[in-house]
Amino acid sequence: MIEIVVTCESVAQAGELLAAGADTLVFGEETFGLRLPASFSREEQRQLTELIHKAGKKALVAVNGIMHPEKMKLVPEYLGFLKEIGVDQILVGDPGIVQVMKQPALAIPFIYAAETLVTNARQINFWGKKGAVGAVLAREVPFDEMKVMATELNIPVEVQVYGATCIHQSKRPLLENYYHYTQQTEAVSKERGLFLSDPQDENTHYSIYEDDHGTHIFATNDLLLMKELGDLANAGFTTWKLDGLFTCGKDFVVICQLFAQAKTAIESGTWNTELAETLANDVASHHPKERGLDTGFYYIDPKKIR
Repeated sequence: MIEIVVTCESVAQAGELLAAGADTLVFGEETFGLRLPASFSREEQRQLTELIHKAGKKALVAVNGIMHPEKMKLVPEYLGFLKEIGVDQILVGDPGIVQVMKQPALAIPFIYAAETLVTNARQINFWGKKGAVGAVLAREVPFDEMKVMATELNIPVEVQVYGATCIHQSKRPLLENYYHYTQQTEAVSKERGLFLSDPQDENTHYSIYEDDHGTHIFATNDLLLMKELGDLANAGFTTWKLDGLFTCGKDFVVICQLFAQAKTAIESGTWNTELAETLANDVASHHPKERGLDTGFYYIDPKKIR
């Protein structure tokens, strides 16, 4: 069975995404979760969980930040809250949280999500032995490596098939430091729409913003693997992530519907090149015009990655 995992930006959009074919919704609050489209209040998280369960789907909460000591002190209370409202799973990147969840009252099924560190089956299976029910594969793993990995995996692996790709995160407030140095006062949030550009390459457009976790920098182009879905499914990678960080509102809901169509076609045996091309073009038409699309690391020769 193919699983479509999507982020959400509001309770209202969550309902639309569930109706559009999403199987699992990702949400959370900025204190604990990385690069979410929105930070939800505790009451909203309770509402979302109830809404998702009413639809017969899964609630996946992002607790995937690197928890420095001041935040780690807050983790037990948050896990207790998530346990109380009955979320199905959480995303975890910091091993300290796994240690905290050894307390039965705070234990929640978790997906190992350590970003660029998750690159091989041995590591993924290690965390499976530690209790992980799944893992989020690093975006930098080419398909040739994934095919080899597929034969060795013991737990399901999520693959991003649409959305922005973070290429650098720093705990330091790099934008704030820059503005202080240049004696400017400017906003540094995602809503500001800031980006970096290589002076020697006018085509670069690295989105950048700051939040509670520091500074985040993204690849020039967002990811679109619509045409590659058939090969991914055949190789056993059937957990697909759609990231709506920079794709807002109704457009993201439509994109979710398009991937749901692809899922239905693959599962029914009607998937073909023409349909893949049509759906890819439809996704592009609903993608933000100021953001490019490509296939990321998918086709890169593994020997060229160092």
